[in-house]
Amino acid sequence: MDLSDAALLLAAGLAAGTVNAAAGGGSLITFPALLAVGLPPVSANVSNSVAVSPGYLASVAGSRMDLPHGRTLWGLLPTAVLGAVAGCVLLLVTPARAFEVVVPFLVLGATAVLAFQDPLRRLVGHPAELSPRRRRVTAQAMVALCTVYGGYFGAAVGVMLVAGLALVLDATLTRVTAIKNLLSAVVGLTTVAVFALFGPVNWAAAAVVAPATLVGGYAGARLVRRLPPVVLKTVIVVFGTVVGLYLLWRALR
Repeated sequence: MDLSDAALLLAAGLAAGTVNAAAGGGSLITFPALLAVGLPPVSANVSNSVAVSPGYLASVAGSRMDLPHGRTLWGLLPTAVLGAVAGCVLLLVTPARAFEVVVPFLVLGATAVLAFQDPLRRLVGHPAELSPRRRRVTAQAMVALCTVYGGYFGAAVGVMLVAGLALVLDATLTRVTAIKNLLSAVVGLTTVAVFALFGPVNWAAAAVVAPATLVGGYAGARLVRRLPPVVLKTVIVVFGTVVGLYLLWRALR
């Protein structure tokens, strides 16, 4: 790795950390950067998952004041760990081509859920109108699906978490984003543990990207707290659409 490669990875890590805190999908910045410096696709994907994890921790620090307190939040964490482990195992035992085809549709679907959140809420019922048990079960199911995806590939897992949780939780989008940051951090730490033991991690590349994601993650989380909900929702929907279309283009070219 030469100086220009290191500079590219540093810039990508800073941008990805900021985007992950604000909307999710920052891996769509670091993953192509890792490919650009010569890593094979599977190694780039695994190294990327390890490298962006510190940025999630910084995002949690930046948004900790918006985290709710109670059993509902903490009850989601074991589900997130198990889902991430399942996703990591799927990545390591299935062909790379499989997620290249499926992932774009998952990202676009999640973005559509967020974009049409209000009509969908009228269809399925506002979270405040659901029974506590139904809200808990639905939230667990959403987290399980999103974290399996997060362990499998990870790009735009934040978009998927925000979209799913905003549909089933009676909370502001700022608070949902804070929950997303915590769950993303849990997924990130789980993938680090699994891939460090079993994945083809390029530790030199990960060591360059990781510190930059810390800085970007904290800055992005602080930025989110200052954005009006409508602006934040628009940013997430636009970014999620761009991410999904980019992944679809990569899969079909």
